[in-house]
Amino acid sequence: MKRRTFISLMSVMAAAGVLTLAGCSNSSGSTAASGTAASVAPAAGDQLSNIQSSGKLIVALEGAWQPWSFHDESDTLVGYDVEVSRAIAEKLGVEPEYVESDWDSLFAGLDAGRYDIVCNGVEVTDERAKTYDFTEPYGYIHTALAVRKDNDEITSFEDLKGKTTANSLASTYMELAESYGATVQGIDTLEETIQLLTAGRIDATLNADVSFYDYLNVHPDADFKLVAQTEDASHVAIPLRKGNASATLLDAINTAIEELRADGTLKELSEKYFGQDISAEN
Repeated sequence: MKRRTFISLMSVMAAAGVLTLAGCSNSSGSTAASGTAASVAPAAGDQLSNIQSSGKLIVALEGAWQPWSFHDESDTLVGYDVEVSRAIAEKLGVEPEYVESDWDSLFAGLDAGRYDIVCNGVEVTDERAKTYDFTEPYGYIHTALAVRKDNDEITSFEDLKGKTTANSLASTYMELAESYGATVQGIDTLEETIQLLTAGRIDATLNADVSFYDYLNVHPDADFKLVAQTEDASHVAIPLRKGNASATLLDAINTAIEELRADGTLKELSEKYFGQDISAEN
């Protein structure tokens, strides 16, 4: 916050000198003190300060990717990302406000400043890290390859060459499929993807292993199987806009994630939604 110095001149009757008093003021709010030293107010535009002043953290997610974020039987928004972001907001002393959007629009909204964060099972990649600052991981997943149960032709990622898959545009799953020579059809939700797969309209699809496990848990008779998965785990984290304005928010969210990991909250939520702990790398 820009400091403004006010100088007042007071005539001192007993002396010929002039006493100059200088002071500092804040344009709004109060300055918290710790011990004998007052803390310095954050710079104008500081995102964490703005969030805490407004009392809300605007969280963008798809709302249609079970078990990350989805609507239950009562149409309530639930899921791992929903509860993790709510716990983070609580640590920041604010309330979460959720905005649902398709995958393609999530990052556009973040770039435009319509959202504070995207909490949507986002995997950290070198390319994404050029544009966004990522928090510490709050999940670790593998990418799995699914085909129909009667498909014995595709048994590895290398077998995708010349085949057709379906995934969200610009997702890591789309990029991986294309890297193996597949043609990718853009689709919005996992449910739609599975429908295309079981109907024989695509040859295969890629997604988080835990998402497939959850789907099979709910639909045990679904006509698909998992034939391969990536060896190394991907890091799932929260992307923020790059820049000094987001630096304090990044630090605060990292602190929140570490506290939620230390007190067992992430493990508990992982097991609730995935049936296993994805908060620790394995």
